Amino acid sequence: MAAQLAATPSTDAPEQVGLPLLTYYDDATGERTALTAGQLGGWAARTAGLLRDGCGLGPGSRVAVLLPPHWRTAAVLLGAWSVGMAVSFRPRATAGLPVLEPGGDRPYDAVFVTPERLDDWLEDVPDGVHRYLVGTGPGALADVPVGWLDWSADVLRHTDTPPDYAAVHPAAPATPDGTSYAAWGRLATEVAAQLDLHPGDRLLVDAAEHEQPVKWLLAPLAVGASVVICANQDRAGSADRMAAEQITRVL
Repeated sequence: MAAQLAATPSTDAPEQVGLPLLTYYDDATGERTALTAGQLGGWAARTAGLLRDGCGLGPGSRVAVLLPPHWRTAAVLLGAWSVGMAVSFRPRATAGLPVLEPGGDRPYDAVFVTPERLDDWLEDVPDGVHRYLVGTGPGALADVPVGWLDWSADVLRHTDTPPDYAAVHPAAPATPDGTSYAAWGRLATEVAAQLDLHPGDRLLVDAAEHEQPVKWLLAPLAVGASVVICANQDRAGSADRMAAEQITRVL
């Protein structure tokens, strides 16, 4: 992650600023947020600082993430992994079903969830020592329940300069089931090959169809591709978007 780079999302058209690393669209609201590698790295660094310095967590801490494909989800995941934490990613498809993993009967060190999933009675939101709501719209959340914090506000207390990281060992667990960072790296490379992704590719992802970050985040990053995530996708305008964003692959 690059230090000393701005962490403010760009809303300029792609042809004005070059192609960003990660672009997020929400066709229901008209939002477009584009992040360069430095900007995404800045948000990940802020999240790492929040977890390490704000929460007192470190390598081996357990983090549960119940978030959709989104630029904020990328920041949370990359921030947690960059300081050696074991992340349990829980897609909405598991709603109402117990998630069985080692240590699952005790609270997580930190939990990140959207307000919608927190309020959904079908969801099995795990308990956590530190609990954060992550909104999918711009700006801070209007209402935060007692016992929870707004990630978008709390993360700004921390700098976008990466903390003084300790090296993450490839054999360390990246997920609570014990799967190592090296194993996830190999899987991401294999998925990229299956998707025929190459350096410089632009991958268009339908957020409603592909929740697992190994596809929409790790695989593209593993081979130097960039990502365009579309929530509430309006397929009527997909051809124009593909041209404007210079899409080369579709997931």
